This record gives sequence, C-alpha cells and structure tokens, in this order.
Amino acid sequence: MIRDQRRFKFDWITIIIFLLLVGFGYVNILSASHVGEVTSYFDLDQSYGKQTIFIGLTFVLIILILSFEAKFYERFASVIYLAAILALVGLFIFGKDVNGARSWYGIGSMTIQPSEFAKFATALAVAKYISDMQTNMQTIKDQIKVTAIIIVPALLILLQNDAGSTIVYLAFFFVFYREGLQQVYLVIGLSLIILAVLGLKFGALIAGLVAAVVLTIAYFFRKKKRGSIFQYIIVLLVCIGFSYGVKLFYEHGLKAHQQNRISLWLRLEKDPAKLERMKKEEAYNLIQSEQAISSGGWTGKGFLEGTRTTGKFVPEQHTDYIFSTVGEEWGFLGSSFVVILFVALILRILFLAESQKSQFSRVYGYGVASILFIHFTINTGMVMGLIPTVGIPLPFFSYGGSGLWGFTILLFIFIKLDSNKINEW
Repeated sequence: MIRDQRRFKFDWITIIIFLLLVGFGYVNILSASHVGEVTSYFDLDQSYGKQTIFIGLTFVLIILILSFEAKFYERFASVIYLAAILALVGLFIFGKDVNGARSWYGIGSMTIQPSEFAKFATALAVAKYISDMQTNMQTIKDQIKVTAIIIVPALLILLQNDAGSTIVYLAFFFVFYREGLQQVYLVIGLSLIILAVLGLKFGALIAGLVAAVVLTIAYFFRKKKRGSIFQYIIVLLVCIGFSYGVKLFYEHGLKAHQQNRISLWLRLEKDPAKLERMKKEEAYNLIQSEQAISSGGWTGKGFLEGTRTTGKFVPEQHTDYIFSTVGEEWGFLGSSFVVILFVALILRILFLAESQKSQFSRVYGYGVASILFIHFTINTGMVMGLIPTVGIPLPFFSYGGSGLWGFTILLFIFIKLDSNKINEW
C-alpha cells in the first residue's frame, strides 16, 4: 500500500452529509427491523445488529480508501474494472440464488453482492477511458468503446435476473453528455422513452400519430437544413416499428410479475377481478408503503411509533422500502430532510467535479453524482408509486453491507481524488 505524503484538503461538507445519511438511515433501519424491546445494538439475529457491524466496518473501509495515493485509482482503474467483471462472471458458477436472482456470493450466514461494487469499478473505467488523450467523444468509434465498458457489466447483471441494478447503468449517459456527446443522443433517448410509454398505454398507432405530429411540426419549423421529407417518413416508420416492438417485448419478453408492475403503473388492466388480484400480490408492498407515508402527516408519528412499520405491514421495509419508514415516523418534514440531504450531496459532488484540474477526476465525479441521482430518484419514486417497482436500495440508507460499502467506496474515492487537486498543476 502506498501512502501519499503530500497535502490534502478533504471536503467536510460532503463527509458530513454522508454521516447524516448513514446515521439517519440506521435509525430508520432500527425502527423497521426491531422486534419488541431492543436489548443489544449488536444482536446479529436482527438486521439492525448486522447494520451496526456494517457501519463499523465502513469506517475501516474509509480509512483504507483514503490511505491510498490518489493516482492509484487512475493507474489501476482497468485492473479494478476487470476484477469486478470476473466477480460478476463467477456468480454464474458459485453464486447463491436469493429471491430468484443469482446475484450473491454466500459466505457462511452472510452474503455479498458484486453488482454493488461493479458500479464504482465501471465509473473508474469510464473515467479512465474518456480522460485518455487519444479519446474523442465526438467520434463514433470512441462512443461505441466507452458504451461497451458500460454494457458488459450491465448485461452480466441482467442475466442474473437483477433488472433493477441494470437500469442504474443508464446513469453514465449523463456523464457522456457532459463530456461532449452530441445533444441528439439525449433527445433520441427521451423520445424513445416517451414512445414506449405511449405505445403501451394507448397503442402503437396512437404513438405513431403523436410522432407524426411532432415530425410535421419539426419539418415546417426547420426551414434550414430540414432535409428531405422522405427522411422524416423513415423516422416515422421507425417510431411506429419501435412502438410495436415495445408492445411485443412487454407481452412476450417480460416475466408475469414485471408485466403486472408496469400494468399497475400505467393503469393498463381493465378486468376488475384481475386488477384486484394484482393489487393483492404485485402491488401489496406499494399500497402498504403509500399508506405508511400518507399516515405520517406533517411531523410523523415519532420514532418507533409507526403502526405500519412496527406491525411489519410493508415487507422488506428496512431495505428497498426504507423511505416509507421515514414518511410514517418522521412525516413530511423528515422526508423533506432526507430529500434535501440527497439533493445537497449530488449538487455538492457536481460542484466539486467541475472544480477538478484532472479530467479523470471530473468524469469520475460526474459518474458518482449520476449513479446516486438514479438510485435516489428510482427508489423514492418507486416507494411513492411514481414509477414501476424496481428493486434497488436507497444509497447509504437501506439495510445491507454490500450496498453501504459499494456506495461508500464510490463516494470516498472521489473525496480522495478531490483532496488531491491542490497538488495538481
């Protein structure tokens, strides 16, 4: 291990926000997972006892991360990425099935999830490739190569039946956009999402009609460089074909529970009997979560006083649905506090990223902010029913050692890189 003897200035604002999130998260894990009277905070039979150990080891991990030379992470980014890929591949041979997903290694009574660590490894690899002097994000060749860096771990995770973690890798396209990717890619991406939703909700023909209206307006308003009308017709046909393709994938490519989650989100089901059954099965967690949050009111019911939390109405509430505990016991004010903390953390990271002298550090910083943003947005949106149910944790908040350690490594590598900027020219 190499120690760096130069001067460092750690960003304590980021560190304090991290500590507040971990601390408040632990309080809510304790509330969501305790059974009766809490006799020991180190009771390993309880989730909060295990989380106590996880948090303790987190501080050891932080010291280890900060003890390495800042340039270590840039020099060995490719090696770290390769190790993460091998860990993901190894799951197909040595992995343990948990809730239908083969995403964990079993170590005694404990499990470890490599996908949580693959995120920071991918962020390092992306930063390493983009910051290379020979890389030009304006060229198709380099765009394909850097996209492949992202697709490989995302595909491996998807094959392990962990669609939620796969979605997180879309975060890197925000990084690409910051580093010079043409705006047209962002427009195309958003357009495809809108087309997919319209196609599922109203059918491919309606989606095609909307696309035709938008293209017609674009054709007549773009007097300069608007191209041939046949190009617009081809784009329209592609839009209609994409809408039909999404519908076919929804009906034949997704599993039943995935279809039901999307159906509930978009209100697609018309059969009252089937809709009621779906609410009791796929939507049970969501309904209980929404009721827990709404029952909290402005100030909440108080710590350990949430009836739905203590009554275990929300399954796995200490993990993906931890935000519902905040809503019930701490109310709108407590929920707002958590939202403000996450927004402040993400904005602070973006601010620090822009102040970096090294492109590697800047790109990595944007990767950290984008991953946290996607996790925070999807998790809170899922718990409140704003987006379909997707199983991903709330960073620094949800129960679990792999998630806590993965996000801690992700963040504190950037804190180390940022602290070294005063030594760079």
